Amino acid sequence: MRKGKASIRKLFEIRESVLVLLIIIGAVVMSIISPIFLGISNIKAIFLGLSVEATVAAAMTVLLVSGGLDLSIGSTMALTGVIACMCLKAGIPVVLSIVAGLLTGVLIGFISGTIIAKWKINPFIVTLGMMQIVRGLVLILANGVTIIDLPESFTVIGQGDVLGIQIPIIVTIVIIIIFDVLLRKARFFRQNYYIGGNEKAAVMTGIKVNFVKVTNYMLVGMMAAVAGVMMSARLASASVNIGVGLEMKVITACVIGGASLAGGEGTVVGAFLGSLLMAMMVNALNLLGVDVYWQNVMTGVILIFAVVLDTVLKMRRENAVNMDRQEEMKDAEIA
Repeated sequence: MRKGKASIRKLFEIRESVLVLLIIIGAVVMSIISPIFLGISNIKAIFLGLSVEATVAAAMTVLLVSGGLDLSIGSTMALTGVIACMCLKAGIPVVLSIVAGLLTGVLIGFISGTIIAKWKINPFIVTLGMMQIVRGLVLILANGVTIIDLPESFTVIGQGDVLGIQIPIIVTIVIIIIFDVLLRKARFFRQNYYIGGNEKAAVMTGIKVNFVKVTNYMLVGMMAAVAGVMMSARLASASVNIGVGLEMKVITACVIGGASLAGGEGTVVGAFLGSLLMAMMVNALNLLGVDVYWQNVMTGVILIFAVVLDTVLKMRRENAVNMDRQEEMKDAEIA
């Protein structure tokens, strides 16, 4: 009996298990309130809605695990969409236009990562400044207007489907799987847990901390670019307002999924489940006719709650470890 209770308690200490349970409960409750909630079309709408956040959250999880942070992802998403669409309007082939957008995201990540890693400047300050710089470039390049009339060969990326499933959803699922496998299995990515847990110790063990950090920021920039390209293709336009507030939604999803802002903890699957839970809540509010502006309030409340919960759980784990050590010391003294 005790073993059974211990197993159940251990299961619920895993953040992913709790999130799955919350998602199931939420889906059941909403299906009772609104029968269309679990309809195929609405489920597709939920996954299409989370495709942007989940795509960026996959890379952001890796960055958070290493102790980093990037507030420029929303602006990067907008700029990469504008760059890709400007190239298209200039007659550049679709593939090359997309590559230009992706390289823009990688370059932004490289600059931020290099400044943070080389000069040891707080990532919050660096990426906050980069957010303003990049958003300014978006307005300058697009001249404050929306770029429209894009070729169908480009818009199909965001509007097309395969076997009835929209392409952005497929891309997001593939990215989540790839990043989850890399963070769980690949030695290079596993190093992020050591860096986030104790950077000085990681340096002493021979880990190339600066190289790993810069790589992480480049990956986040690339995923923001992927999201920017997909969103522009989906909307058949590049708007200067794309990506506003994305950073808060992505960070919230990652923290809900178990990533710690202090570094050393987090999983990509958890971030995806966090994105799914938030997307379901937004969809539920829309179905219930709640004002759209309350979504920002909800995001802020959830972020604060998730951070507080993460802090409390961490303190409980530390207390449990200290108690175990004290008991071991007592046992040793008795022996």
